[in-house]
Amino acid sequence: MSSSRDDFSIAFRSALLQRGAAQKFSLVFLIIIASIIFFLDVYGFGFMKPIRSIINDGIYRVSLVATSPSKFLPHATSGITNLINIKKENEKLKKELEVYKQKELNVEFLSNQNKNLKKIIDSEESFLKKENMILSKVLIDKGSPYLKSIIINRGSKSGILKGMPVTDKDYLVGRIVETNYLSSRVLLLNDLNSRIPVTFGDKGVQAILKGIGENRPMLEYLPEDFIVDEGVDVFTSGKDGIFFPGTPIGKTTEDGEVKLFSESSQLSFVKVDISNKENEAF
Repeated sequence: MSSSRDDFSIAFRSALLQRGAAQKFSLVFLIIIASIIFFLDVYGFGFMKPIRSIINDGIYRVSLVATSPSKFLPHATSGITNLINIKKENEKLKKELEVYKQKELNVEFLSNQNKNLKKIIDSEESFLKKENMILSKVLIDKGSPYLKSIIINRGSKSGILKGMPVTDKDYLVGRIVETNYLSSRVLLLNDLNSRIPVTFGDKGVQAILKGIGENRPMLEYLPEDFIVDEGVDVFTSGKDGIFFPGTPIGKTTEDGEVKLFSESSQLSFVKVDISNKENEAF
């Protein structure tokens, strides 16, 4: 009889754990079955023992299913926590990897810069052998919307004078307009105050290259009705007595401008021609 009470209490407790419409049906069904088992067991129906055993097994299984979520929940919570921790660790590793990549890029940049400097230093020896060229480092780019000039790290101490030509890879970039003891200012070809006599074309057309404050200077004082062909090399004419004739400058465009061979915004080192020390220009 105590066994039947236990069965009834187990069935009732299992039913109470259920939720929803299907679970309510299970509640009613289990209560009915448990009541029948209790009645038959009380009045001594021996043939009910095997049936009661089978029903008990079913009740125990229902109870197991009903209580499974409470057993599974701690494990599920632990698994979710682990996933969150793994994600955080993954994000941390990604950030560290980005830092390492940036450091690697910085090392690569410095390595390339050192290679370029080595090439320049190696070539400096050949410049110095000529005794008329001084390699100078660009310290400041004083470019503005209309005024274009740079400051270099060589001055009167190195024998630099006003008017001396300044080149980049044998391309003319400007001339010295101001000297200090350890520095000088270079007026670039595209400055508003720059005027240089030039020549171009098979017939040696003469013109003045005038800076207009933009990237490309313009050809002026061309022959009347002259049409400028695109892609013609422009050189210094040497008529001003400052620049040697034949120094390359750039190529003509259809609108009469000159695309310079040397990009002034990219200058790191320049050469100053000090061969004409007796003729200081202004």
